[in-house]
Amino acid sequence: MNRPQADTGFNPKPGVPEEVAPGVRRLLAPNPSAMTYRGTNTYLVGDSEIAVIDPGPASDAHLEAILDAVQPGGRIGHILVTHSHLDHSPLAAVLREATGAPVYAHGPATTGRSAIMAQLAAEGMLGGGEGIDHGFVCDHTLADGDIIAGADWQIEALHTPGHIGNHLCFAIGGLLFSGDHVMGWASSLVSPPDGDLTDFMASCARLQQRRWTCFLPGHGDLVHDPAERLAWLIAHRKGREADILEQLAHGAADAASLARHIYRDPPDALLPAAERNVLAHLVDLYQRGRVRPTATLAREAIFELCR
Repeated sequence: MNRPQADTGFNPKPGVPEEVAPGVRRLLAPNPSAMTYRGTNTYLVGDSEIAVIDPGPASDAHLEAILDAVQPGGRIGHILVTHSHLDHSPLAAVLREATGAPVYAHGPATTGRSAIMAQLAAEGMLGGGEGIDHGFVCDHTLADGDIIAGADWQIEALHTPGHIGNHLCFAIGGLLFSGDHVMGWASSLVSPPDGDLTDFMASCARLQQRRWTCFLPGHGDLVHDPAERLAWLIAHRKGREADILEQLAHGAADAASLARHIYRDPPDALLPAAERNVLAHLVDLYQRGRVRPTATLAREAIFELCR
């Protein structure tokens, strides 16, 4: 991922609902960090029959804020989860217990993995597993293109694997709740075998095929130029790929040493994420026949260019 922007002016008060689009309110969870920026964005869609998108981390304060945001005459009828990371999904079960609303998602944490990532996960050679909500379950599984409807809204589920295999984006017309797939403050972590860069790039290309007016991400402010941001993300990843290939042209190396050369003075808190992103590129390049490990494909593997 790229380093966070210095100060975008995005600094809402946690737990205070803010209307960000017609019929859409945002609640910031109180979980700021190097990986979550100001915290996780929870979205409330509708007034009478509310859909909660990404209830967020396990937090009594955030649960209370969500329940307090329900206006008189309204009720929470649906809980939608973009993906099963600990900053997005744990509160879903508690909110379901409090409201009786069912939980909708693509499935548990391992759902949606590509064949190679499933194989690598079974072999246990790549590490990974950062921030996974392994206990997450949903009441209804959503496939790509499924529609969920409420009294005054209709949401389309789009399967967008890459950041993690079970990642969904949710569309309402030209608005896209983009989860952690597209954010404005940083690019997404892609950490194999949970994340898959080949899938990530395919999901970006797929989103480019539609006209969007605004992205509402899982962290950070609204993205008002979706086409530009998608183009930047694709170019950014291609640039990282070029950097990796250039470094390997000087000799074989592992993901950790490549990350230290490619990322300029990354903060200590972000260096592990940088290494995981480089590993994701190496696995993608391996699948495409551009690089190969000198021994077993593993987290510490030394990679070289294919001649």
